[in-house]
Amino acid sequence: MKLPTARAMPDAFVILFFIVLAAAISSYLFPAGWFAMVDIVDSAGNITQRIDPQQFFMTYDNAHHVSLFSANDKTGLTNFAFDGMTSGDRMGSAVGVMAFILIVGGAFGVVMDTGAITQCIMAMITKLQRSQVLLIPLLFIIFSLSGAIYGMSEEAIAFCIVLLPLFQALGYSAATVVMVTYLSTQIGFATSWMNPFSVAIAQGIAGVPLMSGAGLRIAAWFVFTVVGLIFTLRYAKKHRSTVDTTLVQANDKPLNNQCSSFDILVLLCLLGVIMWVIWGVVSQGYYIPQIASQFFALALVVGLIAVIWRKRSLNQISSAFQKGASELLPAAMIVGFAKGVVLLLGGDDPQQPSILNTALHYAGESLATLPDVTSAIVMYIFQSIMNFFVASGSGQAALTMPIMAPLSDIAGVTRQVSVLCFQLGDGLTNLVIPTSASLMGCLGVAKISYAQWLALIWRFQLLLTLMASTVILFAVITGYS
Repeated sequence: MKLPTARAMPDAFVILFFIVLAAAISSYLFPAGWFAMVDIVDSAGNITQRIDPQQFFMTYDNAHHVSLFSANDKTGLTNFAFDGMTSGDRMGSAVGVMAFILIVGGAFGVVMDTGAITQCIMAMITKLQRSQVLLIPLLFIIFSLSGAIYGMSEEAIAFCIVLLPLFQALGYSAATVVMVTYLSTQIGFATSWMNPFSVAIAQGIAGVPLMSGAGLRIAAWFVFTVVGLIFTLRYAKKHRSTVDTTLVQANDKPLNNQCSSFDILVLLCLLGVIMWVIWGVVSQGYYIPQIASQFFALALVVGLIAVIWRKRSLNQISSAFQKGASELLPAAMIVGFAKGVVLLLGGDDPQQPSILNTALHYAGESLATLPDVTSAIVMYIFQSIMNFFVASGSGQAALTMPIMAPLSDIAGVTRQVSVLCFQLGDGLTNLVIPTSASLMGCLGVAKISYAQWLALIWRFQLLLTLMASTVILFAVITGYS
């Protein structure tokens, strides 16, 4: 059977273009609507405005029809890309979020180019290969944390290549390597409390304070990581063959890495900036512009250290930053294009006529008849399905959160819950969707067909879905905000 690849699936931009066409056509089929707003006073006396689902109005004029081209402020079909990417301001979608993605991507590009993270992980592997009982647990936890903290995904392919010979020499199957590297990163990604490329963007679009609600997410990360580790250990033990000591000894040499003082200093800088970001968000109210600047400071400091240690030249640091940003350029563009779709639908202002408001009204009427928990589960399922078409976390957040956040208001659940539904639906289904380049790359390295992977992972995927539903249930009941 031919191994399916990500290239065989429609590109995210192709899918998005068809969504654009559907949005333009819908402007001729459906009326535009708008909501009245109501003031909500919390226990502290703070006043916020929310949609009043009982006061919805519609207009049937032609003013909201999408033209092929527009020479004024109205967005036409051929205007959506530019209008989407230049809309908003530095505090959010789309300009602010796009700049945030590129700057943070460039900063991590500099950090990853130094090789410090890879070198220290390899040094740990070197020490652990003689303590096999600790090899899988510690690596699984490290990769899960990497997914949670900085959205590690594609890097799992490189570690699959490095770890495959060692694990096979120790008698472990190739699937175990995929679980230790890729499965762990996606569990961390899905339950992250601070991933700048998914949670932070989704919270920013939803109007939720960045990195808020971290307590439940950290608890979920711990539980999901433990369950994933148990599943991996059981599979590894069940499918382990006889250890070839000759091959193990042969693998000592290529894995004989040392974590130098330079590597440790780079990691300390990364840890220091992460702590700085957490402090700034929690106590100073830092938002997208400040967090982006903090990560840019990380790039400057790490770059300076690399130059002083003569590990990299100034030009190499500049190239690493550009490469890191360029690798996330598609994700940034999807954010802008997704905003363009929203503009084609009339914008996301609930008080201005738009087809988006009409869609929210009818979707809200459907969900309003359901219990809060059921509404949240439906939102989670929707995000899981959307991930098949838009595998980019930041892209999916930009495309769906403008709808899901106000929909949560109508459905009677908090916007924090809508963000939780997004990240769980987006992250956990990465384990099974063939549109994930990282998954298909890891399977290709391990020489596992997509059908074989589905056969061994589908039960665990169902367990994760049940666990995610339980977390969402708990979040709704406790008024998670």
